[in-house]
Order: sequence, then structure tokens, then C-alpha cells
Amino acid sequence: MFNPQKLEDVAKQIVDAMPAGVKTFGNDVDRKIKQILQSQLGKLDMVSREEFDVQTQVLLRTREKFAELEAKMDDIEKKVELVKVNK
Repeated sequence: MFNPQKLEDVAKQIVDAMPAGVKTFGNDVDRKIKQILQSQLGKLDMVSREEFDVQTQVLLRTREKFAELEAKMDDIEKKVELVKVNK
């Protein structure tokens, strides 16, 4: 769901900002930060990028179909008006 590279980049920035003494814990701190970030991000109500892109395409197709239906409806309404006028 989340890009592991982005999580790693954020974790690295946090580790880089730590004082030198803390950096000696290196791998343990890095691993713990990643676990915490993944845990907290997992709690967020979000969709994956792939799911977002799929839904975007569905919405675009729906808009296109709606526009087609609007055009057909306008055409039908014009024909009905013509029939009314010709009576």
C-alpha cells in the first residue's frame, strides 16, 4: 500500500537529524522508526495509488457516458418540442 522507499527516506531523514550518540544505535533505531511509521500509516484511512488511479479512470468513463446521455436527452427534448409545435 505504501511505497517502502519513501518510508525508508523518511526514516533516514529522522536518523540523520539525531545527535551522533544516538546514531550509534543505528540499525535498531532505523528499524524501530520504520516499524512505527508503517504502523501509524497503516491506521490511516487511505487507498493505494493503484486503487486511486483505477477509480479515477472509472470516474472519467462515467463522466463521458453521462455527457453522452445528456446529449441524447437534449436531442430527445428538442424532438419532443418539435412534435408539440407541429401539433
